[in-house]
Amino acid sequence: MTQSIPLTSPGQTTQSVSLGHRISALLKNLGTLALLLLVLPINAGIVLVSLLLGNQPKAIATKPKNILISGGKMTKALQLARSFHAAGHRVVLLETHKYWLTGHRFSKAVSRFYTVPTPQDHPEAYTQALLDIVIKESIDVYVPVCSPVASYYDSLAKPTLSKYCEVFHCDADVTQMLDDKYAFAQKAYSLGLSVPKSYKISDPEQVLNFDFSQEKRPYILKSIPYDSVRRLDLTKLPCETPQATADFVTSLPISPQKPWIMQEFIPGKEYCTHSTVRNGELRMHCCCESSAFQVNYENVDHPQILEWVRHFVKALGITGQVSFDFIQAEDGTVYAIECNPRTHSAITMFYNHPGVADAYLSETPQVEPIQPLANSKPTYWTYHEIWRLTGIRSFSQLRTWLRNFWHGKDAIYSFHDPLPFLTVHHCQIPLLLLQNLQKLKGWIRIDFNIGKLVEFGGD
Repeated sequence: MTQSIPLTSPGQTTQSVSLGHRISALLKNLGTLALLLLVLPINAGIVLVSLLLGNQPKAIATKPKNILISGGKMTKALQLARSFHAAGHRVVLLETHKYWLTGHRFSKAVSRFYTVPTPQDHPEAYTQALLDIVIKESIDVYVPVCSPVASYYDSLAKPTLSKYCEVFHCDADVTQMLDDKYAFAQKAYSLGLSVPKSYKISDPEQVLNFDFSQEKRPYILKSIPYDSVRRLDLTKLPCETPQATADFVTSLPISPQKPWIMQEFIPGKEYCTHSTVRNGELRMHCCCESSAFQVNYENVDHPQILEWVRHFVKALGITGQVSFDFIQAEDGTVYAIECNPRTHSAITMFYNHPGVADAYLSETPQVEPIQPLANSKPTYWTYHEIWRLTGIRSFSQLRTWLRNFWHGKDAIYSFHDPLPFLTVHHCQIPLLLLQNLQKLKGWIRIDFNIGKLVEFGGD
């Protein structure tokens, strides 16, 4: 987050830096708003045609349920809403007050929309707001689509809400363990599952005093509390010189209150997964190749990863949604890097699967977890793909981009439910840009998948 410093403060250099940040934020926000306005007629035309021609009869469930879904600004929440709606259930969507204009509230799949307080700032008010909605809307099942911060608070709310509805989420102690990268690695190791060597770091001196000469591989540092910006930093340790290592490590906000994990860096191919689990039974699973900033999903069949996940969730006996990051080393061994106790955006690959609702709701055991259909197209976000075009430097790169674009599918757009494609890009994101413009505040990037501006100190 750019800190604003009064122009009357002493020190011309500081004033100039602050003024430069403000001008940069002004131009960045205005320029982005102008670009979105430029493409508005095209998107409006696409959506209008879809509204006129794309009507689809609603399914009727044998035992329809009222489903509450949180995280309304995120595409994965929209996908779940559509899946439950397609199976004949009624969906109520919610988000925090900041994102009251989420474009997904205008989906045909959403019956009602509510906003609630930010859980980390007002935990008791958050739980009470959830409870009020559950009672008012006669909710049968609450499926949290959590932000990294909110997952723990949904676990804290679970005992209160469980008196009135099922909460499809891990208990608080499990959520804490899974969200803690070090605790997760220790748990997986205790179950005989493969994970990289890991060390919990609460003081920079622990890294500076570490004997890297005895290690075969380099290490990386990752914040245990979620950090939306620094999570992409894969600086290898040790650096070229001891001084460079010290400069890098001491620049990080490492403390006993905000510990980090120093983890062995294993070269190989990265994968990410989404899994829906009921009482330790793997009900729904997908796996795809991954990258640091993942905005493309194409299902791959990877039996080793499937069995790793099945073993882990069965041992814990959990009910909820979990997503894993894996790396497959050159010798073929798969290592789980981390686990997040929440929905993964890879769930968008289930856009045409009729069994999603039953995977969450049915009490009948499944022989095998459902996976994306064979004819499921890879999913992407159009505006991310357009931005990616600016980095293309060769014809072969362009050919690859065109193949991916035409053979895939936008994760937000649906011919039968087109409004979110218009309202996310031309209501939800512009409102956030206008708010930052008013404060002369910049941002790192726009994440259309998560439906927010990624900022230092943001949510």
